[in-house]
Amino acid sequence: MVKKILFISFLIVSSFAFSQEKSIQKLTASPNPFINSTTITFNSTNKQDVFIRIKNVLGKTVFSQRITVQNGKNELSFNRNSLKSGMYIYAIQTKKGIISKRFVIR
Repeated sequence: MVKKILFISFLIVSSFAFSQEKSIQKLTASPNPFINSTTITFNSTNKQDVFIRIKNVLGKTVFSQRITVQNGKNELSFNRNSLKSGMYIYAIQTKKGIISKRFVIR
């Protein structure tokens, strides 16, 4: 299991290294850790379509949504629904790359 987590982390870091221009910046989730819901906040350098994905620590996608974001600050409320307590990776994917971080559900 540790090897899988390290492999996933390697893939995420590698995607950052190959991205020349980041169109998403300042990705945060607040509160973190959370019980029922959190707000994912980020800045976009332009209006664009992105994918929001939540993955468990084994790399399985447990939530995915395509949204159109605006230039500037964007916020997305995320409800845990039936997700179990634990650590998850939340990511925003654009045409130019992926940016991701972790949050914890209590």
